[in-house]
Amino acid sequence: MESSKLIKKFEADFTQEVIDFGSKFFPEVENFRACIQCGTCTGSCPSGRETAWRVRKLIRQVQLGLKEDAIRNDALWNCTTCYTCQERCPRLIPITDIVRSVRNIAVYNGIMLPRHVQVAGLLIKYGHAVPINDETREVRKELGLDETPPTVHAFPDALGEVKKLLEDTGFIRLIEEAGREGSK
Repeated sequence: MESSKLIKKFEADFTQEVIDFGSKFFPEVENFRACIQCGTCTGSCPSGRETAWRVRKLIRQVQLGLKEDAIRNDALWNCTTCYTCQERCPRLIPITDIVRSVRNIAVYNGIMLPRHVQVAGLLIKYGHAVPINDETREVRKELGLDETPPTVHAFPDALGEVKKLLEDTGFIRLIEEAGREGSK
């Protein structure tokens, strides 16, 4: 098989896109170029033991510029951001930060799992990802907690502020676009 058929399509600037995007939030992201593909991250990953998630593969896809493969992989969302991979990396690569950067790039490209679109919709509608219902209120009461947590639920006037923040940051637009595209 020809090598050009093995790599479907690479985008040389994807590596830099991940670095540029991630560096806004995670200063050490550029260090991922030092990855030697030792596999410690994948071997350490609790999610990888239970799912198809292979963080080492994602890092390699970013290094090779395989943007579509990286952002369209359902397993990308299996990372729980526990930081085990990052803590055990012998090269001190901020692996979890790279995962989060690739996820953000996926979202900006309209790629989200339907369950994430659903949770984001709850945030937009209620100002909180977990709406309070009678059952939750009862459980909270049994635990000796206030029936309503000190969130937007307890401060309904704040919902307008939350919605304005979500609108101003472009979050609502991203979620609407992901919902229209049927997500992933």
